[in-house]
Amino acid sequence: MARLSYLMVATRLVGSLCVASPLAGLASPASAQQQDAQLWTQINTNVPLTDDMRVTLEQIARFSDRQDGLYQTEFGALLGLRAARGIEFGVGYRKVGAHNGNTSADEDRIRQQVAGTFGAIATRFRVDERFNPRGSQVGVRIRPLVRYNQRLGTGRWAVFVSHESFYLPNSTRWGQRAGYERMRNIFGLVVPIGKMMTADVGYLNQFRPARGGARGQMDHALTLQLTINLQGQIFPHLDD
Repeated sequence: MARLSYLMVATRLVGSLCVASPLAGLASPASAQQQDAQLWTQINTNVPLTDDMRVTLEQIARFSDRQDGLYQTEFGALLGLRAARGIEFGVGYRKVGAHNGNTSADEDRIRQQVAGTFGAIATRFRVDERFNPRGSQVGVRIRPLVRYNQRLGTGRWAVFVSHESFYLPNSTRWGQRAGYERMRNIFGLVVPIGKMMTADVGYLNQFRPARGGARGQMDHALTLQLTINLQGQIFPHLDD
């Protein structure tokens, strides 16, 4: 399979500019970590059930230069319930598949979250339970996220920046190790596509510090996320 050479050049060029930030000081030296160029794609379809309830159908595909193309797929659904203005609770399921150079096992994941929208700031607090066929223990992940959206003019175009951290409160025999596991930072553009669709296009930097004898990992990804809002209702952009 042809490697993602053009993507690697583009994402690493952007990454060299974006990582030269205060967050880069958290990373280990470049010589001590692996780096990878990736492409992340996602389609979310929001289906309103009532004025206060919706189902989001999710499809994710991620491609890696180092892992020889498509390395991860995720398919799932999330039920969201609006509890108050700007506050939504959610529960959902995802099936995660590993491909090509990805040596991880396929996983089943249950998710619970609360999301809030406060003007230009959107937040999400998510807890994942990971079920892995290599062991009976359940791995728990805690994932706080914050995103700032800046509208461009009076339309639906916007620029955004987001940060998400991953904390693992427990270790498992199948491989999860407790502690701070990774961060994701995204800078991008919201592009309206008709009345019912928007696209988030951006640069994603994911950093996983060296832990348990493994080298640190820095991923530079072009991220493309399409959101389809049936019946034209607009929901916060907090899917991943």
